[in-house]
Amino acid sequence: MDKSLQRVDGITDATLQPTTGTANVTYDPDRTSEADVIKAIEGAGYEVVGGSDAEGDDEDNQAADGVDIAPPSEVWTSPRANKTWLGAAFLTAGLLFEFLLAGQNIAIASVLEYPLHIADVLFLGAVAASGIPVVRSGYYSAKNRSLDIDLLMGTAIIAATGIGYFVEAATLAVLFSIAELLEDYAMDRARDSLRELMELSPEEATVLRDGEEVTVPADEVEVGETVVVRPGDKIPLDGTVIEGESAVDQSPITGESVPVDKAAGDEVYAGSINEEGYLEFEATSAASDSTLSQIIEMVQGAQAKKTESEQFVDRFSGYYTPLVVVLAILTAAIPPLVIDDPISVDLAGYGFTFASDWQTWFIRGLTLLVIACPCAFVISTPVSVVSGITSAAKNGVLIKGGNYLEAMGEVDAVAVDKTGTLTKGELAVTDVVPVGDTTEDDLLRRAAGLERRSEHPIAAAILARAEETGVGNLPDATSFESLTGKGIRGEIDGKTYYAGKPALFEELGFDLARARRETDGGVVAEESSESDDGAFAENALSALEREGKTVVIVGTESELLGAIAIADEVRPAAERAVARLHELGVAHVVMLTGDNEGTARAIAEQVGVDEYRAELLPDEKVDAVEALQAEYGDVAMVGDGINDAPALATAEVGIAMGAAGTDTAIETADIALMGDDIGKLPYLYELSHTANGVIQQNIWASLGAKLILALGVPLGLVSVALAVVVGDMGMSLGVTGNAMRLSRIEPDHFSDA
Repeated sequence: MDKSLQRVDGITDATLQPTTGTANVTYDPDRTSEADVIKAIEGAGYEVVGGSDAEGDDEDNQAADGVDIAPPSEVWTSPRANKTWLGAAFLTAGLLFEFLLAGQNIAIASVLEYPLHIADVLFLGAVAASGIPVVRSGYYSAKNRSLDIDLLMGTAIIAATGIGYFVEAATLAVLFSIAELLEDYAMDRARDSLRELMELSPEEATVLRDGEEVTVPADEVEVGETVVVRPGDKIPLDGTVIEGESAVDQSPITGESVPVDKAAGDEVYAGSINEEGYLEFEATSAASDSTLSQIIEMVQGAQAKKTESEQFVDRFSGYYTPLVVVLAILTAAIPPLVIDDPISVDLAGYGFTFASDWQTWFIRGLTLLVIACPCAFVISTPVSVVSGITSAAKNGVLIKGGNYLEAMGEVDAVAVDKTGTLTKGELAVTDVVPVGDTTEDDLLRRAAGLERRSEHPIAAAILARAEETGVGNLPDATSFESLTGKGIRGEIDGKTYYAGKPALFEELGFDLARARRETDGGVVAEESSESDDGAFAENALSALEREGKTVVIVGTESELLGAIAIADEVRPAAERAVARLHELGVAHVVMLTGDNEGTARAIAEQVGVDEYRAELLPDEKVDAVEALQAEYGDVAMVGDGINDAPALATAEVGIAMGAAGTDTAIETADIALMGDDIGKLPYLYELSHTANGVIQQNIWASLGAKLILALGVPLGLVSVALAVVVGDMGMSLGVTGNAMRLSRIEPDHFSDA
């Protein structure tokens, strides 16, 4: 069809997508019309089931788009199937008369003095029923000068019929039609996962208009409108909750296995499912711009970015088919000319006879013509790519193209950003270490009382911990003052308290250097007046700093109450994810961060990466990725921030974390982990690595089968039926079934471990 379209003046691009069953055509409305495009498509033997009105755009180009994905087809009851079954019935009856009821197989007609028996008529009926659609498609292929499977099969059917080989012609027509139906069924199965994505978002939404609930098509809801979602309903658009609380299953978008609690201010995504509560949310995007819509669009367009394997297949098939066609012609023409009498040959203990009659070699030529069809070989890679990409999308991983699927499976090193990737990107209190008679609650109460007036992220972490532990009413701090770069000061119950870095208390006269040095049963912090202010737990301050935590000390000018350690918590799945990458064969996992050396070292030891590089600026992360490429080969970079963008672009594969709801991340990353689950990274590598293996298996298995069959043809070991059943039907089903096993790979659920 592409060649037919290319000859239409004004068509600037035609992209065929067999795995979605669609074609996208771009044309210049000043040079052609949609009617001409449709005529060209129909002239190629295809049916147009959708189109677009001509509307101008910035480049004055138009797209005659079919539906985004071919609708489910009733493969086994379609008109083509009915003709196939009729042909199969004629063929079966013909074989009965030919071999089992030979006595009743009488001549009932003649053509050009050639008698036609009952079996012959039945065989011709099979050719007419099952073969005419093939011949018709072959005619369009010849008209468009396309040497494809329909032209080859159509030629073989006509040739066999023309020389009176009705059994072979009928068998070829029926078996090939069945093979086509099986291939359609297999491809339809491959498209099912795409359809499932498209069916996630409901077509209707309930909105509040003038105080009343109104049900309208989802694509008519405007940004800013209030949408109502009841328990069990699917969320129709992206939005922000304004009323209600509920657990929402957003696994279709992020792949999270556990429902996520949603309340006012939280984001919800189209396609997720409201589990139990009532929600009202404000639509933040139109239906066509939702995260789900972007996922579907990306998945549909993913196959346009061909893998290296697909490019190899395209190049190889361009030489393979013409070469085998030439061999088929030579096989049919040369042996009868050079072999006067049958020749018996002993090969490895097996005897073979090379016939001298032209009919035998003509049939063998036809058999090679059938083997010349590279059907299974051509679909071996696309069906694997679509299976892998759609499987990933259903598990919350958006792969932007087959080339990235293949590249991810070949990476030798993985570079991972720290903040927001290996860690949660949110500060939290990890340790509360009181001094002397001070209790943990007292320490937290005074620290939180001071921090209530601060807007620093550390203050938020301390206040959150105080709320979690329920320390009671927090005191009001008066005369509050922020000591820039050091901490804060305020009065509580008429007494001045400080909270800040160790350096602040060293300025106040405390010998914290001694506190770090002491290890004999307790660490004493002394004020310059040599008063005893109690003791930290053994070596606590030094230990906290070695772990890369930020330490906030709380006290007065003369007394230390204790220390509170704060850190960006490591994601529960990070350590297991790194270990799993190593198990799967990734040679090197390195952490890249702009954080300080101590924090970087502590996080690196905790999660088990092979190497870490700290205090990196964005351009230095690029240098680090390039150094990894020079040492290890292909590199994948995982990050979540804008500062990671240059490194993501430098790596062979850039992977964005937590991309759900983030347009920029979805559009710029090669691969996006829709949720904040680093545990999906090993799944992505395993899926990609397995997909590469499946692609190679499919390519070489289909080529190997064709080669073996081709070698057996001159020896008379391969019949037309065997060539169709094994080389076409069998291998097409085989490569499709092999590709479908990618959908059975699922993420390890260890995020809560």
